[in-house]
Amino acid sequence: MTDIERVGVVGCGQMGAGIAEVCARSGLDVMVAETTGEALEIGRTRLTNSLGKAAERGKITEEQRDATLDRLSFTTDLGEFADRDLVIEAVVENEQIKTEIFQVLDQVVTRPDAILASNTSSIPLVKLAVATSRPDQVIGIHFFNPAPVQALVELIPALTTGDETVKRAEALVGDVLGKHAIRAQDRAGFVVNALLIPYLLSAIRMFESGIASREDIDNGMELGCAHPMGPLKLSDLIGLDTIAAIADSMYEEYKEPLYAAPPLLLRMVDAGRMGRKTGSGFYTY
Repeated sequence: MTDIERVGVVGCGQMGAGIAEVCARSGLDVMVAETTGEALEIGRTRLTNSLGKAAERGKITEEQRDATLDRLSFTTDLGEFADRDLVIEAVVENEQIKTEIFQVLDQVVTRPDAILASNTSSIPLVKLAVATSRPDQVIGIHFFNPAPVQALVELIPALTTGDETVKRAEALVGDVLGKHAIRAQDRAGFVVNALLIPYLLSAIRMFESGIASREDIDNGMELGCAHPMGPLKLSDLIGLDTIAAIADSMYEEYKEPLYAAPPLLLRMVDAGRMGRKTGSGFYTY
């Protein structure tokens, strides 16, 4: 088991809401923060709807849904995270924004043994760790979308992360949240995205160059390789802006041409076609 009972989640978008749901369904006291009241209400609705659907589908009982909602609280003030045992940052994949959040958390989280974690999928953890006065208590805890469904969590210790922080995070993920943890070095892309992103970028380049239609590319991988979802559909699910951000981070680190974002991907992001979350990407939703 773990000594972590009170969790803070910064951000209540698709990933933040999913992480908050996973933690609250596992019996933890969860406080979720957003920048504005409007964003917070959107996040609260997202969480409420997700739990409602889980109850409708028989994944949880109505009593479990109500108990989970009772364990959730919401705020626009990070100062209310003072008593948290663990805070997980889950905001946009932007190094400056994440760094500023870690600097604030370092000031407001008063528990001396509190863990500060990031759900980043590509930003070096050591850069976030050294922005705090407790770099030994900073670690990457990377969930996958949708967090309530996906079984995997990547744990990414920075060069500065202490062994005790790793052990406590591992115990939380496995014993409390019921997820399967794998460890990755603090390198852009970690394990999964280091393999996945070049594959997705290759599919986008194939479509961009006219080699095959989007349907044929996706059907090829679904029916020919038994993938549950084709690469262009998966890109829409992940979010094209997220893929572009991860690609940029990986290219910055490795300078490999295969990691560079294709022009079509960048144009779609500029046009606001981010995938499922905006209603259009490679497909229309």
